[in-house]
Amino acid sequence: MTNSVMNAHTHKATEAQALQRFSALSQETRLRIVRLLVVAGDEGLPAGTIASQLGSSDSRLSFHLSHLEHAGLVQSRREGRSIIYSVVFPALAALSEFLIHDCCQGFEENTHARCKSQSCD
Repeated sequence: MTNSVMNAHTHKATEAQALQRFSALSQETRLRIVRLLVVAGDEGLPAGTIASQLGSSDSRLSFHLSHLEHAGLVQSRREGRSIIYSVVFPALAALSEFLIHDCCQGFEENTHARCKSQSCD
């Protein structure tokens, strides 16, 4: 992963990175891919499994996965004849932190009182 995709030292998204990642997630198939891969965890899923679960053609899926990789939200690795895709959890966390940083005024102690997600209770 390059520095232009993710600041590996701080795990904080810049505004440009956030815009690129939100743009990648603003398409239905790509959002569904990321949500599927979040559930799969660090092990990820083979491209064929993703395609079958989403009912997508291999060529169309390849286009969307490439877009997500370019945005730094997913990564791939080869295992035998399969390409396994997984979410880059630090990139998703950085995107979330980018959104709530101003809500919490940059103070971690405000996170629970003002910014905590109701869905995480």
